[in-house]
Amino acid sequence: MTLQLEPDVAFGMHPDYGVAAAVADARPFLDEVVRKHHFRYSEYLDVYLLADDTPHNTAVRTVARATREFQDAGLSVAADPRIMIPPPVPTPDGVAARATRPGQSDTALTGELHELRRAEDVSEVLGEILDEHHGVVLDLEEFIDTAADWCERLDTPNGHELGLHLRNIAHHVAFLGDQFVGAQLELAVMPDVTPENAPPLAEVPLPGRQEWLRVTHTARAHAAMASSPNRPANAPKPQDEPAPRLQATPTAPSRTR
Repeated sequence: MTLQLEPDVAFGMHPDYGVAAAVADARPFLDEVVRKHHFRYSEYLDVYLLADDTPHNTAVRTVARATREFQDAGLSVAADPRIMIPPPVPTPDGVAARATRPGQSDTALTGELHELRRAEDVSEVLGEILDEHHGVVLDLEEFIDTAADWCERLDTPNGHELGLHLRNIAHHVAFLGDQFVGAQLELAVMPDVTPENAPPLAEVPLPGRQEWLRVTHTARAHAAMASSPNRPANAPKPQDEPAPRLQATPTAPSRTR
């Protein structure tokens, strides 16, 4: 088997211009695909670049889609892992920016749990999602607070209401984090009782997850009619909208869930 020493396409991070793509010479198909995914050729650098204002998540998805298309065509692709590292989160003046570093995804941590046998190890993995610098719990709380700030900037009644609702959700996330900390501490001191000959969790069928009740048609209708930040609450109704009927309707029998 002949091994290719150079890939057909390579994606990387340029320190000044962001995500870049380099393709093999004299291959029109390669140029066509990278242009299709919004890369633009730079004669100065002799590589293709995404626009400077491309959001990080959009850039990651763009590289993934282009890679998949190249691989489906039987071409080899190389990608720099640093493309996955998100930019620093903005912080107020005088507050040190939180350093970004590549971390394990929640999916990877869940998979790791399936291979563990000691309570102490499970506690350590649980600590990954509670970490002050890159834990998912604090990240989620910060994300929701930022979304609440955005809603309040609309300076509308609906925006302020939604901002309060999001902050309430952030409060619940913080409470959930406290519960996780308690579980982590209990795991850290829990004696190991798993027999040495017990099969790993990956080989044990897990119980089915609880199925939530489906959203009813009435709930969907209320959600569709609810006001949003993009539609003022006092927006005029269309002139041709029929007036509501005044006739009584039969009362539906009460239901219990």
